[in-house]
Amino acid sequence: MKRTSIKTPLIASLLTLALGGGFAISTVQAADMSHDTVMVGGQSMMPSKDIVDNAVNSADHTTLVAAVKAAGLVDTLKGKGPFTVFAPVNSAFAALPAGTVDNLLKPANKATLTHILTYHVVAGKLDMMTLAAKIKAGGGKAELDTVSGGKLWAMMNGPHNITIKDEKGDVADITTYDVYQSNGVIQVIDKVLLPKS
Repeated sequence: MKRTSIKTPLIASLLTLALGGGFAISTVQAADMSHDTVMVGGQSMMPSKDIVDNAVNSADHTTLVAAVKAAGLVDTLKGKGPFTVFAPVNSAFAALPAGTVDNLLKPANKATLTHILTYHVVAGKLDMMTLAAKIKAGGGKAELDTVSGGKLWAMMNGPHNITIKDEKGDVADITTYDVYQSNGVIQVIDKVLLPKS
């Protein structure tokens, strides 16, 4: 399968995971490239490395990495897993209301930050094919239990695009599929997912 590269604008803001730069977008038909090295944030994401070690190399996920560090989740995400991480890019954090990221990064808000970040993590290795199968089995929608205890819903948006809806009803597109890690898989998304509370 072919991959196309697109550039996203550099984003200077961070939400404890400062990101910015270009990233490679893989086509949704990921079946025969399941463990290829994928470019994210201008760097190769190595399947032999864990989620944290790959994420710190992505210029598109600097805000996310900063947030993971601020929340004290590095050891968790370096754990055996497997985990599926829906990883917002820097521009997703920048799109939040002004001051949101700065407030979340304050030590006093560590519990809230941790709750939001773990809302982006699902136990198991949910690649594109697995998500699509769950959506089909669910009659068009798959309910996912997050590590935070909340719910996300995966849905097809056309034949080759999966979207993720949060508890507030907002929807994120998966922009880069199946970035395999030694302890799971990252699905890059274009919006920050937010729990009800």
